[in-house]
Amino acid sequence: MERDNENKRYDCQRGCIITGENSSEPQVEYRHGCCKLEVYDWLKGVDEAALSDLFEVRFKNTRKGIYRNATGQGLKTGDFVIVEATSGHDLGIVTLQGPVVARQMAAKHIEPDSPEIKKIYRKAKSFDIEKWMEATWREQETMIRARQMAKDLGLDMKIGDVEFQGDGTKAIFYYIADARVDFRQLIRNFADEFKIRIEMKQIGARQEAGLIGGLGICGRELCCSNYICTFQSISTSAAKVQDLSLNPLKLAGQCGKLKCCLNYETASYADARTRIPKLTEPLEFEDGQAWLMKTDILREVMYFSYEKGSLAKLYPLSAEQVWDVLEMNRAGEKPASLKEDDLAPAPEFVTAVGEGSITRFDNSSRKRKKNRNRGRRDRDRRERQGGNPGGSQGGSEGGNGQG
Repeated sequence: MERDNENKRYDCQRGCIITGENSSEPQVEYRHGCCKLEVYDWLKGVDEAALSDLFEVRFKNTRKGIYRNATGQGLKTGDFVIVEATSGHDLGIVTLQGPVVARQMAAKHIEPDSPEIKKIYRKAKSFDIEKWMEATWREQETMIRARQMAKDLGLDMKIGDVEFQGDGTKAIFYYIADARVDFRQLIRNFADEFKIRIEMKQIGARQEAGLIGGLGICGRELCCSNYICTFQSISTSAAKVQDLSLNPLKLAGQCGKLKCCLNYETASYADARTRIPKLTEPLEFEDGQAWLMKTDILREVMYFSYEKGSLAKLYPLSAEQVWDVLEMNRAGEKPASLKEDDLAPAPEFVTAVGEGSITRFDNSSRKRKKNRNRGRRDRDRRERQGGNPGGSQGGSEGGNGQG
């Protein structure tokens, strides 16, 4: 949550702006693009009668769902609505309407006529919003107290977040645990302490990192906090395909798991590898054997050396040329030599380590001016102390000669 001033508060976890929070009638508005759950409606204005009563409604963090407008009220994106819940009712924000809802339902494998689609009762009124805000104010202190109660019971778990239902009668406790946890006694303690219905929902380390947020090693906001809602499995094979060093410190993200970005270019590397030959033996040339030392996968260039294990002199060959050489070797023929080709070009990137001194950004003109002033003062001091007067006379003669 962020505060702009005393009368405005940005609730980024729910994607809304609360104005006049301390007044008798606070105003709540939906803020487009405030959260990673934002979906661009690229079919806005296209009518489709079959889906006119279906809307996407979002709640806190990554929780959202498809709801049916059972009462036929005129709803639009940004409206606060009261929706059906497992027990009681909840308050959410309409984020999508129209044909694009069908694409969201197809992605989640939801049928339009499914009985599991819950209902939208009505638009939220002022007293509904006030009650909802009172419930959200309790979330932070409830989470802190819940963590202390779990610690007192000696449970190996961590309460990551708490979400109150819109009517304030139920709360979802999101927890992180590495192993199975028996929290039956904890639920009873929560019910006695907070006087509400309790639902426990386990989340992973990636979801926790998305809730907390932060900056990655690339200097940008964490992908899990910015836009990723569904997490795919990531294995070390993604790093092997890209020829990355299998260093856990470099491959792990802030969540302690393998970085999600390892999957971004895996398909491109896998496709490029299909066009690169796999070599187990050196290539045969008339002047000796050439050993493969390294491969530029995306450029499909392979670098060879006549000395096994040496990176001193490398000769580049494209993947197509290597295929040709392999065919010649299988036929019992040997190309002339690799040395006729140019050596491997220098890398295009330059490391920034040690490329300049720490004072390279200082103003050099000020330094030169300071040195000139210091030299003038030293020269005047020597003249006052009886230094060489000839320089002064020579200067006069030069001046007279010019005149």
